[in-house]
Amino acid sequence: MADWLEELDRLARERAKAGLTRQLRPRSGADTVVDLAGNDYLGLSGHPRVTEAARQAIATYGLGATGSRLVRGSTDAHTALESALAGWTGTESALVFSSGYLANLAVVRAVAAVCDLVVSDAYNHASLIDGCKISGLPVRVSPHNDPAAVADLLDAHPGRAVVITESVFSVDGDLAPLADLHAVTSARGALLIVDDAHALGLLGPSGAGGVAAAGLAGAPDVIVTATLSKSLGGAGGVVAGPAVFVRHLVDTGRTFIYDTAPPPAVVAGVLAAVDVARSADDRRAVLFARGARIAARLREAGLVTRDPAAGVLSVPAPGPEAAVAWAADCRDSGVAVGCFRPPSTPDGSSRLRLTVNAGVSEEDFARALSVILECAP
Repeated sequence: MADWLEELDRLARERAKAGLTRQLRPRSGADTVVDLAGNDYLGLSGHPRVTEAARQAIATYGLGATGSRLVRGSTDAHTALESALAGWTGTESALVFSSGYLANLAVVRAVAAVCDLVVSDAYNHASLIDGCKISGLPVRVSPHNDPAAVADLLDAHPGRAVVITESVFSVDGDLAPLADLHAVTSARGALLIVDDAHALGLLGPSGAGGVAAAGLAGAPDVIVTATLSKSLGGAGGVVAGPAVFVRHLVDTGRTFIYDTAPPPAVVAGVLAAVDVARSADDRRAVLFARGARIAARLREAGLVTRDPAAGVLSVPAPGPEAAVAWAADCRDSGVAVGCFRPPSTPDGSSRLRLTVNAGVSEEDFARALSVILECAP
């Protein structure tokens, strides 16, 4: 084996000893596992209106977009989705990317044209962290959900800064104090970027997201990002905010300009999902009731968790090996749960992540909850 491959093999063995090996587990279309691991919060990925819209788009456009958005990849479906997302989130304009990861890379790099410092929450998603790295700006990491610490960092900086946070954090599911953060940033001339991936479709009026729920929809100094793969059951990402900023992304966003556009069938399906999600108060009610129910049952069993702000619950495990074993035992009993270990966890601890799915039947949901408790270490 070549030297460089031997070194990679050694690193893999070290990860295995630390309980940090990861595996791909393909599922078939006939999979019957109860899903409390994925992010299909409202159960829209298989909604008849969503799948029919995708089917019709394939018949109209074919499988792929055939090019980048600025070459041949933009269709009327892309434009309609961007208009719908802007209207839903209360922003001036929106731009669709092929993933939420690429949207976050683009948005942080784009603000480097007008900012000279990034203040990033310590628990931010990897895509935001990577966006900070490629922005070329100095980065200050602020303690998690601490507006006072953010204020101190901004007060110590003479230029214009951008503050970056998630609305609902992807690992622990807690909610950022967005109104307080905006009070801090607006008073100091800073911008605020909010990754609304785990709140869009769940929080705010008609599910418009965490930014809307905080009363910040359309604020000229707030930029919203989100994925289209969670509550909307599809794939892709979006950046929404002032029209001038979106225009800047079209002209300069490398992960937009040089990436093949999202397939029209996916875009059409997500557009249908937006329409369903806006009137899905019944599904949101199911999701929140189930989240509270899971949290109460876990605490009754002596486990540690908090009431979810949206659809994510985090349950600490004694260590990475215990988390892996717990998730594996659940899977063997027909229930899929998330297993989060370093480096996916910002505090270095391991836990199960449970995601509530309103599309799961009540019978399956009750069984899944029993399995999780029975398999607990």
